[in-house]
Amino acid sequence: MSGTVLLEKHNGVITITLNRPEAYNSLDVPMLEELLELLNKAAQMEENILVIKGSGKGFSAGGDIKTMLSSFDTPFESIMETIGAVVTALYEMPKLTICAIHGAAAGLGLSLALACDHVMVDERAKVAMNFIGIGLVPDGGGHFFLKQRLGDKKARSVIWEGKTLAAEEALEIGVIDEVTGDLEEAVTGKIAAWQEKPVQAMIATKLIYVNIQLDELKSILKLETHNQGKMRVTEDHKEGVSAFLEKRKPQFVGK
Repeated sequence: MSGTVLLEKHNGVITITLNRPEAYNSLDVPMLEELLELLNKAAQMEENILVIKGSGKGFSAGGDIKTMLSSFDTPFESIMETIGAVVTALYEMPKLTICAIHGAAAGLGLSLALACDHVMVDERAKVAMNFIGIGLVPDGGGHFFLKQRLGDKKARSVIWEGKTLAAEEALEIGVIDEVTGDLEEAVTGKIAAWQEKPVQAMIATKLIYVNIQLDELKSILKLETHNQGKMRVTEDHKEGVSAFLEKRKPQFVGK
């Protein structure tokens, strides 16, 4: 393994760390494949709680822009299939899961976070479902997870605006579960509270809900792949990427 994703276990807790800090933990194909491998490994381990976090200055900036710009090395459909496998593995993880966000979680990084049972955010952090800024639709199950938390009308609004949300604002509208001034301490406290409960019963309840909704998630992942493929060839997507790289406001034309 390249070490862009790390796994460790301690006192009944598995911690998976996104470890590409030089790129703000943006998710390229090798990193996604490594993350999938470690999630599948974690699912077989005996520990009952999994925490996912990021190293460096933030949780994850989302999909790697170079991966979005080129699919020569790995076909687009294969990339989307890997993304779908990652979020599905995390969503149906037979453990209680926490995402600990510091810095920022954007795009695919936020979709990944929302696949967890409990999303804890540092009070200085920001989150954004910001695919609209480059003329794309959310992927990684972003439509599914926002609909779960907000209902489809509010989810649609968050996606269309693509607004960067401060931690408290994200909490207020229901995108995340908890804001804290000391993320490490809060995660430790949440784990301790869970460990005082009959965790196997909690996991059983989780998996009942997961199994009820898993087909919907898989259906949405297919729809995201189909529509993302269509959006990638639009003029607006090309303009959005150019504007992003040139650090200017995009001029969309609706084509």
